[in-house]
Amino acid sequence: MKTYTLTVFEKTGEKLLDETFTAANDEEAKRIGEQKLKEKQFEHKTHRCTTSSGKLILFHR
Repeated sequence: MKTYTLTVFEKTGEKLLDETFTAANDEEAKRIGEQKLKEKQFEHKTHRCTTSSGKLILFHR
């Protein structure tokens, strides 16, 4: 399992969410990240999901 970090920002730069989770691979992490964004109604906010090594797997501005 790999570790991923999902971060959501307000336009002001305020961090709304900074959550770490694990997934088997990047595709699963992307699905989990998108699901978490929908649950918290953050899918239209600026967000990113990165691997522990810094690889960007999900981004919206």
